Amino acid sequence: MKSSWFLKFSNKLAQVAGHASTFVIAVGLVIVWAISGPLFHFSDTWQLVINTSTTIVTFLMVFLIQNTQNRDTAAMQIKLDELIRAIDKAHNALLDLEELDEKDLARFRERYEKLARDARDDLRDASREIDLPSVDRRERK
Repeated sequence: MKSSWFLKFSNKLAQVAGHASTFVIAVGLVIVWAISGPLFHFSDTWQLVINTSTTIVTFLMVFLIQNTQNRDTAAMQIKLDELIRAIDKAHNALLDLEELDEKDLARFRERYEKLARDARDDLRDASREIDLPSVDRRERK
């Protein structure tokens, strides 16, 4: 597979940005900036340096994160679609749920929430017979 330059760049940058050492470096830069305040007499230029640099980094990171998240979500959706397709008793109508509007999604959600409640009820009944732990939501609160 041929990857675009932006894909390679964004993957590498996201990997670097998510690393613990990158966070430590960022904290270090902020500390250096704060310590240098008296040297620059806490001038407007001194403040502008941190404001401008953090604004630029934040602005660019929003697009990088969105790009990475979009690709990850698309890949996960394809994997889930394949699992649904491969399981005989799964409903293939679920393959493109992400394309539905909120009203239609709510109808699907209600159906599966009912199935989950029924399954918990069944498990609760079975747990009385074979000493399984309780799964009642009210007990977690």
